Amino acid sequence: MLLGRGIMFAGAMGTGAAGSLTGAAAEPLKDDPWSLEMGSVVPAYQVPSRFEKDVVRTRSNPNNEFRNSHARTPHHLLQGTVTPNGLFFSISHSGLPDIDPAQHKLVIHGLVKQPLVYTVESLSRYPMVTRMHFLECSGNGAQMFSNEPVQATAQALHGLCSNAEWTGVLLSTLLEETGIDPKAKWLFGEGADSLSLHRSVPVKKALDDAMIALYQNGERIQPGNGYPMRLLLPGYQGNMNIKHVRRIKLIDQPAMSFYEAKTYSQILPDGKMWLFHFTMEVKSFITQPSFGHSLKEPGYYEISGIAYSGNGRISKVLVSADGGKSWAQAALQEPVLPKAFTRFRMPWRWDGQPAVLQSRAWDESGAVQPLRPEFVAARGQTSTPVTNPLGFPNQHYNSITSWGVDCIRVRRGHGRRRNAWPRQADQRG
Repeated sequence: MLLGRGIMFAGAMGTGAAGSLTGAAAEPLKDDPWSLEMGSVVPAYQVPSRFEKDVVRTRSNPNNEFRNSHARTPHHLLQGTVTPNGLFFSISHSGLPDIDPAQHKLVIHGLVKQPLVYTVESLSRYPMVTRMHFLECSGNGAQMFSNEPVQATAQALHGLCSNAEWTGVLLSTLLEETGIDPKAKWLFGEGADSLSLHRSVPVKKALDDAMIALYQNGERIQPGNGYPMRLLLPGYQGNMNIKHVRRIKLIDQPAMSFYEAKTYSQILPDGKMWLFHFTMEVKSFITQPSFGHSLKEPGYYEISGIAYSGNGRISKVLVSADGGKSWAQAALQEPVLPKAFTRFRMPWRWDGQPAVLQSRAWDESGAVQPLRPEFVAARGQTSTPVTNPLGFPNQHYNSITSWGVDCIRVRRGHGRRRNAWPRQADQRG
């Protein structure tokens, strides 16, 4: 039973969660071993506790073979909305370049009145802004084009998106300095990696909220996220946010490069492709409870997840515990920021019976997260089940994720309860 977004935790405890707690007066408080000795040295750079060793990114190419590498965020093990830098997702097409920031340069040229060269040091003297935004790979969730549910964690299915506080110089500030030829309608961004990953971006976006980002969550951008500077395009496909950006050339038409003419184009059921599909559509998914978690007993739980949209702010999120037969509005954690993660929460009293957990988001533009049948009708699905949970049978998937929770059973002959494990549920009906 969904208890509604306004219910207080103290009231919800009466629904069964308190049964698993131990009263403070039950036994005297004793000192544990770590309370009886001097602790370890304070490190120069703080790292997580050794007991959090499993809270890491999963990597598709740990041996750095000559191919792409993907590192996915463990959403099912995190809370809040800010992704720690060490857990921020990363995709590399040719490994991580070891760039000397003192030697790196950004050139802005092409259809400008005055071509200019910027360094990390010179950019540090310009007025900066700090803004919270998500980044998402255009192929995030692509496994869910499968015609059968893929049994995998939120990390495997949705881990190619993360959210951070970015600080840098607005690109509009630099373009004001270089001047823009009226014929310039696009810009061509290029990275300093060995493949020189590149994309075309409308000048209109560059003059809106684009940024040359230098800092991520208060510290210099991590190498896997574009050190020493990256082009940040809030709400746009992750690959367009050029890492290690070294060149911005203003042009009169899109470059039609390899990465935009083939690699990052959406395939449609009729065989056609979407070119220049920039904006990441409204999406949400439940992170807790989800695949990989265990529900030990009936009672009170909190359903929690994240929602975001490249169109702007999230306006509402509905949650269902019965596979979409009924819905209730979740509470949105403030502040609700544009083009950034929004955490939603819903109290839930689980009766130990089968349940299917879903979330559905709306954004301020009026766009709504599509139901599975709607999505398949517009984008299609695979003809055979996807067996590789890290594969890319298509591009961005933003339909609903369903987590099925099995009922608690008593093991015959033992009288012991078996925990319930959320799994991905079938959404075809």
